[in-house]
Amino acid sequence: MAMLALMFTITLVQFAGEGRSGWQPKSDLVKRLSERRPSVIYDETQVPRYTLPDPLVCLDGTRVTAPEIWREKRRPEILELFRTYMYGRAPIGRPKEMKLETFDHAREALGGKAVRKQVRIHFTGKPDGPSMDLLIYLPQDAPRPVPLFLLLNFNGNHAVCNDPAIRIKPTFDRRTGEAVMPSEESRGQDASSFPLEKILARGYGLATAYYGDIAPDFPGSFGHGVFAAFDGLFGEERPADAWGAISAWAWGLSRAMDYIESDGELASRRVGVLGHSRLGKTALWAGAQDERFAIVISNDSGCGGAALSRRRFGETVALINRAFPHWFCENFKRYHHREDDLPIDQHMLIALIAPRPVYVASADEDLWADPRGEFLAAKAAEPVYKLLGTNGLPADEMPPLDTPVRGRIGYHIRSGGHALAEYDWERYMDFADLHYGHRR
Repeated sequence: MAMLALMFTITLVQFAGEGRSGWQPKSDLVKRLSERRPSVIYDETQVPRYTLPDPLVCLDGTRVTAPEIWREKRRPEILELFRTYMYGRAPIGRPKEMKLETFDHAREALGGKAVRKQVRIHFTGKPDGPSMDLLIYLPQDAPRPVPLFLLLNFNGNHAVCNDPAIRIKPTFDRRTGEAVMPSEESRGQDASSFPLEKILARGYGLATAYYGDIAPDFPGSFGHGVFAAFDGLFGEERPADAWGAISAWAWGLSRAMDYIESDGELASRRVGVLGHSRLGKTALWAGAQDERFAIVISNDSGCGGAALSRRRFGETVALINRAFPHWFCENFKRYHHREDDLPIDQHMLIALIAPRPVYVASADEDLWADPRGEFLAAKAAEPVYKLLGTNGLPADEMPPLDTPVRGRIGYHIRSGGHALAEYDWERYMDFADLHYGHRR
């Protein structure tokens, strides 16, 4: 393919790490993980040599030398490459039949500290069609409209907070695909990932929805949720570039944004879209496509998210597609063990967000998600940010543990493992404060 000749090299791509002052993985962890799965690369010295596609060179060889060339030619080109070869394309934007139903509006929630709203988004406008419940908490005493963070959750809205007023709905078992009605005891089980009191105290709101409301997360999910409702728009057969689950979840985040724009209490121009793990991949893809999101945040998103595929470190294209065949489009499976043939890599996904602020975060013990690959992708997106008149990531090598760096691109690597932690939230709110000029 002619496009594969259009490559560029960044100086940070390959090094063993010795003598560096920044983060290094624990040698005992590298040894233990390597022994457990010898076929997986956990040792930096085993990363193959690679070059990255240049985000500022078009497929026809034209160099992007001005912002208008990026906006009018190269950015749409990269979006189309990701839709064709990785995430797949959604068959529809906002459905014209979609309806919004507010079924809860409590002015004195959480002991008077918050306003709570629950909104059902009927994607097809039909009561028996697929729908998503959006749970919103706003600080009681903050000036309106309120800036907020929007993210999907893994286990249902009721798991976010031990608030008996949150409506419980069935969730899907990720192993079997069966619908299960959660128990009352499961309320608040994920509260540690949603430090609600601290978010509200900083003057931010929180909006969240269960990702299984949009599309359940198991290999046979294409007969459910928004797939069942809208796949018919493709025709009789699903094409090889039809949306996978990550694209469907990203589509759902944009439908939540549709509601946010309609609510005068919410600052629709100050919405940060955030996600952890597979939902971090989702947040990046949502933010790349939908420029209404003011800030985009990836937490431990790894392969298919912020980490460079060409490094083949930790989880790889082949491993992720075999474990989760429903996440990406069928075309992505053509690149098992052929990462160098991809016309894209994840620095280009981050570059699509430019010039809006983007934050990428990793965790010290989460080598499966390739922390260094996440940092390098963020750094390699920097030329696009500079072309558009802003700065990028103000670091030439990975920072030490728990030492955030913040420009228009932000990054940190946190102590601990694969999780959305309170430390992460504090840094994301600091980042939002910086770019919004927000003080609480």
